[in-house]
Amino acid sequence: MSAVPIAGIPISEIPEKNLLAGFGLANQAVARALSVRGFGVSIFDDKPKAGTFVAADGLDLELLVEPDERLLKETVKTADMVIPSPGLPEHHPVFDIANTVGRPIASEFDLARIWDTRPIVAITGTSGKTTVTEMVVAALSASGISAMAAGNLNVPLVTAIDQLDVEMFVVEASSFRLGHSQLFEPLVGCWLNFAPDHLDVHRDMTSYETAKAHLWKDLPEDAVAIANQDDATVMRHLPTNRTISTFSSKNSQAHWQIRHDKIFGPYGTICTKHDLKRQRPHDLANALAMSATAIAAGAAAERVRETLCDYEPGSHRLQKVATIEGVEYYNDSKATTPHATLAALEGFDSSVLIAGGRNKGLELSVLADRSERIHSVIALGEAADEITDVFAGVRPVVSADDMSHAVGLAQTLAKPPVTVLLSPACASFDSYNSYAERGEDFTQAVVELFKRKR
Repeated sequence: MSAVPIAGIPISEIPEKNLLAGFGLANQAVARALSVRGFGVSIFDDKPKAGTFVAADGLDLELLVEPDERLLKETVKTADMVIPSPGLPEHHPVFDIANTVGRPIASEFDLARIWDTRPIVAITGTSGKTTVTEMVVAALSASGISAMAAGNLNVPLVTAIDQLDVEMFVVEASSFRLGHSQLFEPLVGCWLNFAPDHLDVHRDMTSYETAKAHLWKDLPEDAVAIANQDDATVMRHLPTNRTISTFSSKNSQAHWQIRHDKIFGPYGTICTKHDLKRQRPHDLANALAMSATAIAAGAAAERVRETLCDYEPGSHRLQKVATIEGVEYYNDSKATTPHATLAALEGFDSSVLIAGGRNKGLELSVLADRSERIHSVIALGEAADEITDVFAGVRPVVSADDMSHAVGLAQTLAKPPVTVLLSPACASFDSYNSYAERGEDFTQAVVELFKRKR
């Protein structure tokens, strides 16, 4: 199969007939948005769930299930444009077919931009997107700017634009949406970091990197690009003839930096790092990125300071669950890549690491790069054998049958000051419906252990 362009035929308006490739929650929102505006919609899904059929019926749409290549080609030919579901693998034949028969490919970001011109703040990166997005929304709202989070969250951008009282959208921009977007024009675009991820969807790392770089592809002349100066990949894609604002935990030449234990930028000191509820390396990087992004978007420096000081990271992100017999147990189930797990390990001197799940095509061997911070390893899920191979001869490693078994094994291995850290480096879909469900299972197992040890 030939290589598929990230974005092919340009679009400037929404055509009459639109084919939605995949019908998960995001494309269900796209279907509703198109239908209510009078555009034609057809849909197919290769692996529909019961709720998929319910959603199609609710919109009075016929769901085509797992069409073969002949039928898929006929279906694409009858459409004017193809909108893939976020996460549809790039090797799916619909992309090749669309390019062969001359049908443009677009994303929900394009639809939203055509329908709505309110300013957008966009945040992308391999890790930290949700945290920074939440903090930017809080800082803008505290500054009197009506802001709403959208995109790679619970509310797609095509749904968010129905909220007429919102002044600015803060978009968590995944590579899945960015890669197929042609009209995405954020007022502020922040790129947090880049590391291997999503090779179960992207053809290769080059494709993933190119998709991320679409964040800055169509910046308006008055836009600001926020960049992590510590990340060479991010810096390689800096746009020209646009305002640039950099942040760095290490480089004193960055616009935003850590100076004498302070979050410091062009407007002076925002706060000290000790004012933050967490001061691990990635927490500081997120604080710098948020400060740069929020102020570029119009937030007041004082409101940024208050947000940083008050912000409580969400569940399943290095969330302390309990202390049992002097050992602290942390739930970092949201760490679905080696990059995220390595960042978590930086915050502890020594941990019993619970890792594994469904590997997204990533190289797990990099986890051994922080072996000096790992006491021992408990391998879990589909990737248990890969995890075991990574640490064989490097650190003690054992396999667990399930999460309860993993927590029990961890309790026998960890003695103070060693921590127990669930930071899987893998997706949850081998055994769970989401990283949140996995984190809740870990939390429940720790709570049960706590009760037994009381």
